[in-house]
Amino acid sequence: MTEVKSENIYQLEGRVPLKIALPLGIQHLLAMFLGNISPLIIVCGMLKMDSGLKTTLIQNSMFIAGITTLIQIYPILKVGSGLPGVMGTSSGFLGTGKAIGLTYGYGTLMGASIFGSIFEMILGYFIKPLKKLFPPIVTSLVIISIGLSLLPVGIRYFGGGFTSEFGDIKHLIVGTFVVVLIIILNQAKNRVIRSSAILISIILGYILAVLMGMVDFTAVKEAAWISFPEFMPVKIEFRLNAIIAMLIMYIATAVETIGDLSGIANGGLDREPTDDELCGGVMADGFGSLIAAFFGVLPNTTFSQNVGLVTVTKVVNRFVIGTGAIVLVLMGFVPKLSAIFTVMPQSVLGGATVIMFAMIFVSGLKSLLREEIDERKGLIIAVSLGLGVGIGNVPETLVQLPKWVGQIFAQNGIIMTFVIATCLNLLLPKKK
Repeated sequence: MTEVKSENIYQLEGRVPLKIALPLGIQHLLAMFLGNISPLIIVCGMLKMDSGLKTTLIQNSMFIAGITTLIQIYPILKVGSGLPGVMGTSSGFLGTGKAIGLTYGYGTLMGASIFGSIFEMILGYFIKPLKKLFPPIVTSLVIISIGLSLLPVGIRYFGGGFTSEFGDIKHLIVGTFVVVLIIILNQAKNRVIRSSAILISIILGYILAVLMGMVDFTAVKEAAWISFPEFMPVKIEFRLNAIIAMLIMYIATAVETIGDLSGIANGGLDREPTDDELCGGVMADGFGSLIAAFFGVLPNTTFSQNVGLVTVTKVVNRFVIGTGAIVLVLMGFVPKLSAIFTVMPQSVLGGATVIMFAMIFVSGLKSLLREEIDERKGLIIAVSLGLGVGIGNVPETLVQLPKWVGQIFAQNGIIMTFVIATCLNLLLPKKK
């Protein structure tokens, strides 16, 4: 029988005392919470859905994120990487989702997602023969671009989020308070305190926000205590144009998942992911998205936010992450619990996410520097990040091109970085 030790939090396997695993698992939940519900909130607003359906979809997203995370960390057959990756609703499908939803309706978006998820599972199965496309220099650049592309999101949260109060001094105070606390707690001699630094800082930041009068608990009071996730909340329909558009996006998110899993393995385990881990991880993305579609939820993918958390804390234990996933599943049955997190000011999370996203960049950089950077690799790095991250920050550059080009390559720069790095790595001659 596996011995229960607190030190196991830094090992992939091993049981951890529940009193330690639960708060560390909730720490992962907090890191991904806003990112998980935001895509649905945005799409529901764009499509002008009624509040009842919107509430149902957000509740379902919690339940699905927990289920798919458990599949990712505890593989079923070959589905799942076994790495401590947290799953959630992908924001990468916002552009395509808006276009399909406004043109054909939300049910058609879910139908296209079903086809796309099956396609991603097939793609994941063939990752091994495609592995030559993902050498360390390519995956390292993808990790770096993930960190750089998320930083503006972290700063947006830090300043108050997507509200009219963005930049208000009270949000800057709360965000700075959380950042300072994380720095201080990371210097603690106690390893448990260091590992929980982000959770403790978020809790104390939340309390500060309440004392400053920044939190409205009306939504918590109105939320029900118990409610079951609703299967098939919308009528699913299929259209070829929508399916083709979603297939392209599923390729893009598969690339991002490979980068995220590489970031977890590099940042948390100090190694590259194995072929089986990449294969299972991408297949888990597809399988999770398939389940999500039947619950009316946008496609699920491995969350970059939690890659940063693993890199900062070095907590990689699967039991710990699984504990957080179970809490997510329970939140799918307890809307009032979800509402407590929903009303949290975004600046509270902003202080933590800025550090976590920057650490993703650091993880990619460390992976990149494991090999000697010669002139050839230097050129690949410069062109890939220069164009990929550059256009990701200035997406208007592609405004004159067909819409599908912008939806794929101008979303956040990750995909363009991958494509350029892969092509240059294959085309540029290597020194003998």
